[in-house]
Amino acid sequence: MAEVNSVVRAAGGVVWRRSAGGATEIVLVHRPRYNDWSLPKGKLDPGEHELTAAVREVFEETSVEAVPQVRLPSVRYLTGEPGVEKSVDFWSMRAVAWAPRPADHEIEEARWVAATDAHTLLSYAHDRGVVRAFLDVPPVTGVVALVRHAKAGKRKEWKGPDGQRPLEPSGERDARALSGLLTLLRPDRVVSATPLRCRQTVEPLGLPVAIEPAFDEEAEPGPAAEALAAGALRGGTTVICSQGKLMPPLLTTLTHRADVDFHTRKGAGWVLCFAGAQIVGRDRIAPVSLR
Repeated sequence: MAEVNSVVRAAGGVVWRRSAGGATEIVLVHRPRYNDWSLPKGKLDPGEHELTAAVREVFEETSVEAVPQVRLPSVRYLTGEPGVEKSVDFWSMRAVAWAPRPADHEIEEARWVAATDAHTLLSYAHDRGVVRAFLDVPPVTGVVALVRHAKAGKRKEWKGPDGQRPLEPSGERDARALSGLLTLLRPDRVVSATPLRCRQTVEPLGLPVAIEPAFDEEAEPGPAAEALAAGALRGGTTVICSQGKLMPPLLTTLTHRADVDFHTRKGAGWVLCFAGAQIVGRDRIAPVSLR
């Protein structure tokens, strides 16, 4: 077996839209250098988050603006260079705007095809496997990003009411970095627990923040899970900022998965994709600085 000395990180997407007849289409790209058809993807820039890279690379290769949804299986394969493998993270992505892409030396054509027919055009088995995983996921009707507030100093060192304890400078930086990722999801609504530090964590999104005590740390996980599910049923994308003590039991109640460790770092969270009331995708989200 050949020795692997380095791994190249990349990211991309299965980008979908509805045709005029209601069928699901995805976009594939033809690369003249390799004379192949593949899913749009590309290498991460130094220090870049894989989700950011996926959205950026999809746009650069297809001229499609797309919103990430369910995380799909990653693939890993040899590049052809001695000792070098490539690891690619994929998401299903909802196309929100697109335009014809001029051909160049990297991409000769970006073509929309019926998702169920994509296997007949794709050149590689690993891409076909990612598309099969995409087809197995029910259509997403709502997305909720549940995040924990960023760092706000130590409770015992704060002299005022705990609900007024603000983010510390490092927490403000983490909140901005987290909001940069959440913006990729194109949120429609922002909800926060009562404490100031929760509101400040999602304020960089630039949307009105609705206060919901159901997400305070003293709240019961059952009603909190019901409130989150109700947000998902509204459709679109909702961002909710809650607190560390509530989030694990809330997520356990919501997912019925007592075997999953739902502990969440400050300034990080979870992206939950729903098909109606059913969770069809669950993935952690955290800025690169928190890894």
